Amino acid sequence: MLKTDLNSDIGEGYGDWSKGDDAALMEVITSANIACGFHAGDPDVMAETMRLAVANGVGIGAHPGFADLKGFGRRRLALSHEEIANMVTYQLGAAQAMARAAGGEVRHLKLHGALANMASEDAGLARVCYEAALKVQPDIVIMVLAATAMEQVVRELDCAWAGEIFADRAYNDNATLVDRSQPGAVLHDPEAITTRILAMLEEGAIIAESGKRIPCKIDTICVHGDTAGALAMTTGLRSGLEAAGVEIASL
Repeated sequence: MLKTDLNSDIGEGYGDWSKGDDAALMEVITSANIACGFHAGDPDVMAETMRLAVANGVGIGAHPGFADLKGFGRRRLALSHEEIANMVTYQLGAAQAMARAAGGEVRHLKLHGALANMASEDAGLARVCYEAALKVQPDIVIMVLAATAMEQVVRELDCAWAGEIFADRAYNDNATLVDRSQPGAVLHDPEAITTRILAMLEEGAIIAESGKRIPCKIDTICVHGDTAGALAMTTGLRSGLEAAGVEIASL
């Protein structure tokens, strides 16, 4: 039987500004990547999101990104490796504290936005981020973009890791994501998404926009919490996969 985790980037509001239906998504997903206050999130949003995760038995992940509230962490910032390592350390520590206060524990880490895209292309940068996290929590599960430089690094580090594919994003032929500025980069049709993801699971491969197959280890599937219609997509994806005999379970 095919089996997969279903995750979402979540807790990405700030103050009175909300983004996505976190409470409803928590009833559908099995892992939550929770913003740590740099690209989104604040202490109150983090606390509430952590409580929702604990109440729903959802695995808690730290989701560090660039300190870029205006750009939602999706702008590439030229920072030194030392700055980036400290940034990851700081955000993971905040996530650990908030999770414990809510009665839970951080289980995994997933980089956000531009930081993730850069690390998927640059093994040196990925190593900096992951070594920083492992110094804080040696048993943490590193969630990586499957078949990219990220996966190369976690294999070299011999740490716990999970290969991730995206339900709502199109892929380039090198397993990186099509830039959001390009037409068709973000997908919205729940039925088409389910068909595509089921094919990827059955083939054990990413299916790029060109049709190219990229063999990879698939442990978890992401639907971005801020994508328009995220709840309908996630609900439809889970229902469709389960109807096809795929088991949805936490990492």
